[in-house]
Amino acid sequence: MSPEDLLREMFARAVEVADPMRSLARFLPPKPEGRVVVIGAGKASARMAEAVEAEWGPCEGLVITRYGYARPCRGIEIVEAAHPVPDAAGVAATGRMLDLLATCGEEDFVLALISGGGSALLIRPADGITLAEKQALTQALLASGAPIGEINGIRKEISAVKGGRLAVAAYPARMLALMISDVPGDRPGDIASGPTVGHSGDAARARAALERWGVTPPASIASFLDGGGDPVTPDDPRLSLVENLIVAAPSQSLAAAAETAEAQGYTVEILGDAIEGEAREVARAHAEIARKARGPHVILSGGELTVTRRGDGVGGPNAEYALALALALDGAPGIHAIACDTDGVDGAAEVAGAVIGPGTLKAARDAGVDPQAALDINDAHSFFYKIGAQVVTGPTLTNVNDFRAILIQPPE
Repeated sequence: MSPEDLLREMFARAVEVADPMRSLARFLPPKPEGRVVVIGAGKASARMAEAVEAEWGPCEGLVITRYGYARPCRGIEIVEAAHPVPDAAGVAATGRMLDLLATCGEEDFVLALISGGGSALLIRPADGITLAEKQALTQALLASGAPIGEINGIRKEISAVKGGRLAVAAYPARMLALMISDVPGDRPGDIASGPTVGHSGDAARARAALERWGVTPPASIASFLDGGGDPVTPDDPRLSLVENLIVAAPSQSLAAAAETAEAQGYTVEILGDAIEGEAREVARAHAEIARKARGPHVILSGGELTVTRRGDGVGGPNAEYALALALALDGAPGIHAIACDTDGVDGAAEVAGAVIGPGTLKAARDAGVDPQAALDINDAHSFFYKIGAQVVTGPTLTNVNDFRAILIQPPE
């Protein structure tokens, strides 16, 4: 098996084990007696709904997923909306979900299916904040380089559904929330900004984060935060009927990829499943680790990297990592790598990521492409498209975030 084929196989295996059709059923109890309502939001939520109905049969419910990520369900309605910047379709679907939950009583059971991407798809701004203002803030935060934890912390403070508020809307029904983690540390309160998980609330911290990342919020958002918000705290009695469980996480996907590499005779080093930071800076650090390794060896890592917008190119954190890694390795012999988002969408492009190898920079020269210039303007997707090194999967129907593998061949 060639290095590139093995890298692509490891990525495919990482995605496969996180597929809700494989991972969800063992966390699902027998279908409760009485009324059952299924709700959900996220890039994997429609696939999760499909997995639920495979076990329970047709169910009443409403799930919101990204455009292009719908799945056939027999009872649960699947609605598509925009990601990563929310749109009116998401607002309307969220309103309908809240209306559905308002019909639930103490004898009913609510199953919530939550995955990464839910922060943008499950969208109802707090009173006094418009969708346009929420969109502007989201775009600014995504371009700022802020880590996802801080972005989600801000989102919670200005939402009518995040930070436990969706669960409150279902009270007094019992609720089980099944989650696919796409966040460093697998904290349930960070997945989709924790719609079923209470938080202590800290509007002042959110304001400080906006200042730290150079984001000036619209006046309505600034005013709302200055007023302290209205958090649903973890000890809120309305959350006492909620159970939150994680059914798939990045660590499981890295372990599956490790097994694939080990079966081919490689030793495996896992740097961690919760790595954060600026994509190009992490790439330079990983290049130094790779240069010192001796093959046959594979270095795996996960987490969620960020990109500070510097130019008007088309890129994403995984492609930018791969481009910066290729530049840092400078054609080092025997070192190949892949960097992809497990949901199949890196940044705002319909591309999962890219592969690199010792010949990447030469291929760029032959194609008349300047890799440093592409990095300078965040144009990594265009760069890899021009040299034929993109990884394009289409919707994977799951989301356990970044997957990165560096393969070091033994010396000839």
